[in-house]
Amino acid sequence: MSKDRPAPDAPEPLSPLIDAHTHLDACGAHDAATVAAIVDKAEAVGVGRVVTVADDLDAAQFAVDAANWDSRVYAAVAIHPTRANVLDSETKAEIERLASDPRVVAVGETGLDLYWPGKLEGCATIEEQVDGFRWHIDLAKRLGKTLMIHNREADQDLLRVLNEEGAPETVVFHCFSSDSEMARACIDAGYVLSFSGTVSFKNAKALREAALLVPSDQLIVETDAPFLTPHPFRGAPNESYCLPYTVRALADIRGEDPQVLAAASTATAERVYKL
Repeated sequence: MSKDRPAPDAPEPLSPLIDAHTHLDACGAHDAATVAAIVDKAEAVGVGRVVTVADDLDAAQFAVDAANWDSRVYAAVAIHPTRANVLDSETKAEIERLASDPRVVAVGETGLDLYWPGKLEGCATIEEQVDGFRWHIDLAKRLGKTLMIHNREADQDLLRVLNEEGAPETVVFHCFSSDSEMARACIDAGYVLSFSGTVSFKNAKALREAALLVPSDQLIVETDAPFLTPHPFRGAPNESYCLPYTVRALADIRGEDPQVLAAASTATAERVYKL
């Protein structure tokens, strides 16, 4: 994301939509007023509800606060896999306390990231990530909440750990960016695939092929804002109001009416997050 690129203009409205994964704090929200301003802008183009997602303890507290400030906002809390090395007993207890809040609809984002170990200073090791992922899986099952997965270069390892631990009732692969083989494995396991602006990127041929396979009742949409702004705005700041751009691109790939896809993805998100 480049701060030098202007934010995209508002798209033509498309409703109903739920942004299944955003980061309101990273988009600049810090209190009830700034949360409302971002969600107001999204609602004006049909994105009436959002799930704001945590990747560390401070973000988890903010996500829960934001969800309690604004009825259009829901939260997901966890420790990101690259930070799994902070998961001591005190941190686990606090994440569990926050995840128990009624406004929290998922445990996430958790999972595995095999790209950053050895490249990012302080990054959790693969072993630490696996241990953290197993703990988050157990937490989601104990609380009866959806598991929201971050996956970077870890397809088979993720499937193996989910199989070994026994997956929760509902599993979402956030920002699905893998190929058709992985999509088919997830579909067969009953997992839900969430598509972001990456599906619109010109170099995303394998991802577009995967998107064709996903049944509508296993498909949701997200921004992952402020990241992954859809084409032709790639690199510009992203926000929940940009979601209609992604949905229209995905509908074009799938040969569907954008309105039909919007309604179907919203129905699936409502089921997945028990909204």
